[in-house]
Amino acid sequence: MKNTAVLLLSCPDRKGLVARVAGLLYEQGANILHADQHQDHDLGLFFMRVEWSLAGAETGGASQGKAFDLKAFQTAFAPMAAELGMRWQLTSSAARPRVALFCSHYLHCVADLLYRWRAGELDCEIPLILSNHREVGSLATFYGIPVMYTPTTTATRAQTEARQLELLAQHRIDLIVLARYMQILSPEFVGRFPSGIINVHHSFLPAFTGARPYHAAHERGVKLIGATSHYVTEVLDDGPIIEQDVARISHRDQVEDLVARGRDLERMVLSRAVRWHLDRRILCYGNKTVVFD
Repeated sequence: MKNTAVLLLSCPDRKGLVARVAGLLYEQGANILHADQHQDHDLGLFFMRVEWSLAGAETGGASQGKAFDLKAFQTAFAPMAAELGMRWQLTSSAARPRVALFCSHYLHCVADLLYRWRAGELDCEIPLILSNHREVGSLATFYGIPVMYTPTTTATRAQTEARQLELLAQHRIDLIVLARYMQILSPEFVGRFPSGIINVHHSFLPAFTGARPYHAAHERGVKLIGATSHYVTEVLDDGPIIEQDVARISHRDQVEDLVARGRDLERMVLSRAVRWHLDRRILCYGNKTVVFD
């Protein structure tokens, strides 16, 4: 398992930012493993991701020197961040995010995420699954994860969300993944998890929003279909986009063919988005994202 820290930051662009951050890390004794940055020249913004080892330096297979003091670095970095107007987050790989999966009766996305989690591709804990349908029960049992059944109607939406929020708080959830959860979350619910809910939409957004995008794509006669993973905001299907992918189709393909091919795209874009979020590779600004390699 990795023993690293990741610093994500954004601020107004100016000369010397990389040198300031790298210099402080050097002074604190950090062994930088990865560093990347991006400038949005139109908005004059700077973005940076730095990952470094928290273990002592390794020489000849043996650990030499004391471990990196993360709290000391945080204390030293805070005044610099304030001076430069930085928005920043500092995390350690030891703090594994706790993820809740929401799903309905389509199970291809939740099945893919659970397989990747069990295979070690997703560095997180998954303490529960919430669903408004019972189809996920046997799959959850196979992976040893409890399922909370929360049926939803228009009349009971407020009570259902209150129960869901109670469960999420009880399990200390950091990230919600909507793995083809076919319910619209209220603005109040979404507001509890800023940049903390990832959805997959079965269309290449911003085209074909709503509940039946494959039908709309077929009626329009498009030659490409796609899928999109994005953070959830109060506006339906309009949050910052994390990942997209497409597949070519033809006039011979019917709606059923689009649905079948689209499910592969949905699995891929959702798993990538979740992995990048867990690896602390995403910065949101405005209604856009920077996704570091």
